[in-house]
Amino acid sequence: MSRPFPHRHLLGIEYLDRADIEQVLDLAETFLEINERAIKKVPTLRGRTVFNLFLEPSTRTRTSFEIAAKRLSAEAVNISGSTSSATKGETLIDTVKNLDAMSADVIVVRHGASGAAELVAKNVNAAVINAGDGTHEHPSQALLDAFTIRAHKKSFEGLEVAIIGDIAHSRVARSDLFCLAKLGANVRLCAPSTLMPLGITKILPPELASRLTVHSRVEHALEGADVVMMLRIQAERLSGAGFFPTTREYSRTFGLNRKRVELAKSDAIVMHPGPINRGVELEAEVADGTRSVVLDQVKRGVAVRMALLYLLGVSGLPHDEGWPPS
Repeated sequence: MSRPFPHRHLLGIEYLDRADIEQVLDLAETFLEINERAIKKVPTLRGRTVFNLFLEPSTRTRTSFEIAAKRLSAEAVNISGSTSSATKGETLIDTVKNLDAMSADVIVVRHGASGAAELVAKNVNAAVINAGDGTHEHPSQALLDAFTIRAHKKSFEGLEVAIIGDIAHSRVARSDLFCLAKLGANVRLCAPSTLMPLGITKILPPELASRLTVHSRVEHALEGADVVMMLRIQAERLSGAGFFPTTREYSRTFGLNRKRVELAKSDAIVMHPGPINRGVELEAEVADGTRSVVLDQVKRGVAVRMALLYLLGVSGLPHDEGWPPS
């Protein structure tokens, strides 16, 4: 490994620089090859313990962190909200302190409150990976999105990326924006005005501000795009408020169908962090079409999460132990 990873935790892309991001992506290339072997396991993190504490529902993220840990030979322990003592009134801090007392090496946490991962990191000795906290960030998703884009587009410089959907409630949108802008891409955010957060144009540091544009019409966001990232309507965070008349109206105005996708470049790829609401943000023929790289995102997500577990879980090992991961 060319350099030690300079962070004890992964709490958000906002705290990483371009070199940090590229280090994760480069290492993920190595682990991608491991995932394609007949025997998909290496002893790199043998003896390490990873707790996946998911206090919000998840399929792809939780499962891929579990698979990533097991393929590195770590012990993976999964805890969901319904099976944790949170249902008995235990606080998040008490929960993670108990996990820490069991000699956790890495705690992967998903929580409905923004800032939860940072709170955990302040109260444990283990490394902490934010697997999604409220509407704040979802850094591993942004890294796997960038890994997928790099595989299909080779370079980020000058790339036009349209992110369309529920921007206001999407932690993925926030992390992707930080990640892609730092890598040199231009990001177009598009949503109904009710789903576009106030002050979004000021989210990036001044030196990256010119890489963000905001659009209210999906056609303008799609025109000439290299990458189209569609986002799910975060129904669980809308609290019954009238952000748009109906899902049918939303689909008609902001959904990606066969006609609209032709506004993007002829070699544009279509992405989605999942789960997909078919017929709402994406028509089935686009989700399953030749432009779609949704399943490639899932495949590459395992490799990215293996890289993260290695970079954070290997701290404390002798310099060369556990490397190379083969």
